[in-house]
Amino acid sequence: MAMVDEPLYPIAVLIDELKNEDIQLRLNSIRRLSTIARALGEERTRKELIPFLSENNDDEDEVLLAMAEELGVFIPYVGGVEHAHVLLPPLETLSTVEETCVRDKAVESLCRIGAQMKENDIVDYFIAVVKRLAAGEWFTARVSSCGLFHIAYPSATDPLKTELRTIYGQLCQDDMPMVRRAAASNLGKFAATVEQSHLKTEIMSIFDDLTQDDQDSVRLLAVEGCAALGKLLEPQDCVAHILPVIVNFSQDKSWRVRYMVANQLYELCEAVGPEPTRADLVPAYVRLLRDNEAEVRIAAAGKVTKFCRILSPQLAIQHILPCVKELSSDSSQHVRSALASVIMGMAPVLEKINNPHYLYRMTILQAISLLAPVMGAEITCQKLLPVVINSSKDRVPNIKFNVAKVLQSLVPILDQSTVKPCLVELSEDPDVDVRYYANQALQACDQIMMSS
Repeated sequence: MAMVDEPLYPIAVLIDELKNEDIQLRLNSIRRLSTIARALGEERTRKELIPFLSENNDDEDEVLLAMAEELGVFIPYVGGVEHAHVLLPPLETLSTVEETCVRDKAVESLCRIGAQMKENDIVDYFIAVVKRLAAGEWFTARVSSCGLFHIAYPSATDPLKTELRTIYGQLCQDDMPMVRRAAASNLGKFAATVEQSHLKTEIMSIFDDLTQDDQDSVRLLAVEGCAALGKLLEPQDCVAHILPVIVNFSQDKSWRVRYMVANQLYELCEAVGPEPTRADLVPAYVRLLRDNEAEVRIAAAGKVTKFCRILSPQLAIQHILPCVKELSSDSSQHVRSALASVIMGMAPVLEKINNPHYLYRMTILQAISLLAPVMGAEITCQKLLPVVINSSKDRVPNIKFNVAKVLQSLVPILDQSTVKPCLVELSEDPDVDVRYYANQALQACDQIMMSS
């Protein structure tokens, strides 16, 4: 008799533990689903275990979260990808629950399963799940549906693709802000699967609606879409459709939207090209560095190095470094901290001194003078001073007396023993103007030594 009942034992244990009042026992049972499935075999797992889980999903969030996670890796236990569709019903139900982390995990598992399914199964089963969720009466279902379109769309037939684009557009105009937020957040992933002809028309129309939403929480998520869409469009289309939006967003009435722009702006520079970057994005970034909200300045300051690396050094020195100097004495310690965490990355920009045009080399020296107080003595000594000393051997007199000026400005920051030898050498230069400025700097050194 025991031999007959043995195949039923695993599922019986599961049922008993899932109904136990002790949440830990229920949780342990869920985490042992793969062991139970192996004991049952693929067919019984499909016909008994999965339906049982579909019907018993009214539990604590912790248990449901574990179930959503387990089912995402359950394809081998139901007989492989040809049977993967049997996992969709329990995950579809979990995608509608109230707890956000459970829904997110269920959507993640659905995407993982959908990515492995055969194209005809996507059409027959997965797209049906997307459409049911998108038409759900409760907003949680519609929220979850937004994260599935990028999996469903590539395998769809042309009529289904048209329907999916239409449904997504409707989700972007949903009455519930939470649904519109989900649609805005997932627009980039969905757009990456849509054909170019529809991208420039329908998707950009959807995007325009989201950028004008009355909820700042929707607009700030649309900012994330700017960078993603910008990479999908041709540069001229990016300039026409994305650039005006991001420039407007940099002046949005909501500081949260401006904060998001500060985080995303540098990614757009590559998409739009150098001229629009110089004309439009650099002024927008400068505005953000000088924003009246500290949180925006923090985000912008944290991107100083990345932004400067994608600009020409001339632009970085002319427009960004003056803001860096201002931020170094910002009233907010968090702004100063954000700047300090990235400022060392500016050194390579300033080390590019070997430009054939002497005016460029002069600008670098002026930038070092500006940035040294911000970087501090250690970084200045390690990274910037060698650049200045190397420039003292320049053949152009204008460069050499600018070196003397810079060294004079570095005297209060650095130990004078590191600065004075170079000034002494310049004071013996054949050029009278170089000697004059070097001697002026040496006198300043002596005065500082006497007063200290």
